[in-house]
Amino acid sequence: MAEQFVEQQFLEFMVKSIVNHPDDVKVERTVDERGVLLTLHVNPEDMGYVIGREGQTARALRILLKIVGAKGNARVNMKIYEPEGARREHQEKKASTSGSSMGGMSMGAPSSMPQKHGDAGLVTDADLNDLGI
Repeated sequence: MAEQFVEQQFLEFMVKSIVNHPDDVKVERTVDERGVLLTLHVNPEDMGYVIGREGQTARALRILLKIVGAKGNARVNMKIYEPEGARREHQEKKASTSGSSMGGMSMGAPSSMPQKHGDAGLVTDADLNDLGI
C-alpha cells in the first residue's frame, strides 16, 4: 500500500465512519504549488452522507482538514469526486421513485422499507409538531 499522510488517514477514517460502504472509500493525495489536494472517492449511494444537508458535512470535513494541515504547515483542500452523469442519474432515479412510492404516504409516516445507517433516529416535522415545537 502507498504511504499515507496524516491528513489522508484522517479524512479516510472520518468518511469511513459515516458511510454505508466503507470499503469503497478511497482518498488520493496530490501536491502542487497551492498545497495538498485530497480527492475523495465514495460509493455513489453514500454521496449524500458525505455532502450532508446543504453541504454541511463536506464543509465541516474541509474545516477539520485545514486544522490538521495547519498543524503540519500545509494548506489542505478536499475535492469530492463525482463521476460524469452521476447527478443526472440520481435526479432521474429520485424522480421515478418519488412519484410511485410516495403516493398517499406522509413524510412522517413509518415505512416498511428497511432502515439504513443514516435513517435511524431522524426527527421529522411531525415529531416536532407533536412536541409543540
